[in-house]
Amino acid sequence: MIKVVKGNPTPEELAAALAVVQARAAALAQVPAGAPRIADSWSDPSRVARTRLPQPGPRTWSRTYWPG
Repeated sequence: MIKVVKGNPTPEELAAALAVVQARAAALAQVPAGAPRIADSWSDPSRVARTRLPQPGPRTWSRTYWPG
């Protein structure tokens, strides 16, 4: 069961959201039960931390945002 908890979607918006949920469920249903799952790349922690963090020091605060 799907419940809208906030907002007032139009019937078209609700149908679009439901179509996405049904497509995802159908795709997962086709995967064999014993098959290993491949993690999505967006959930890979190494994607977030591609460079090393700056070492502690007096000017570290100025290097925490901009790479290089």
